[in-house]
Amino acid sequence: MKTDMLKAEREEDVRRAAALLREGRIVALPTETVYGLAARADSEVALSRLRRLKGRPEEKKFALLAPSLEACAGCGAPGAEARRLAEAFWPGPLTLVVPDGSGGEVGLRCPDVAVTRRVISLVGAAIVATSANLSGAAPALNAGEALALFEGRLAAVLDGGPARVGRASTVVRFRDGELEILREGALPAADLLAALARGADG
Repeated sequence: MKTDMLKAEREEDVRRAAALLREGRIVALPTETVYGLAARADSEVALSRLRRLKGRPEEKKFALLAPSLEACAGCGAPGAEARRLAEAFWPGPLTLVVPDGSGGEVGLRCPDVAVTRRVISLVGAAIVATSANLSGAAPALNAGEALALFEGRLAAVLDGGPARVGRASTVVRFRDGELEILREGALPAADLLAALARGADG
């Protein structure tokens, strides 16, 4: 399989990336943190492909990418505190782990790259994503690195330029109303705590 290199500034390429995702194919997309491998969340075939590509165990969940907080309706159930952080830091390098409505949890993130949010909107279905790397290895920070890692093993790479942050998102959840930092990444924990304090004061 040939992996297509698509350009973010070309409308036909953006639509092509969305069409491939709708078909259940795997596409590498740019985010502000690192490049990610994306797939339809409602396609078991696509999810299996993505797990094999990453060498990822089946029990480890993928985060969902959303174009906005409003688009998360039906994907998870952010509480008041999580919504406050989303309003403060989305789009941005923050992944919120929230109840999924069936007794489990799901990670939600809204990337700060307009073309990627547009692709997600065009797909018209929930999209999962994981960093563009083999499990345990450094992630791709540009389209060329993503292509070199996965040439012939995914449908396309959408080139949106280098990831300007170059560090994974911060991952958090709330337990009994208390913020829990699962991974401190590009967004400092101090900024999250400050935003929560401002919200409480307001």
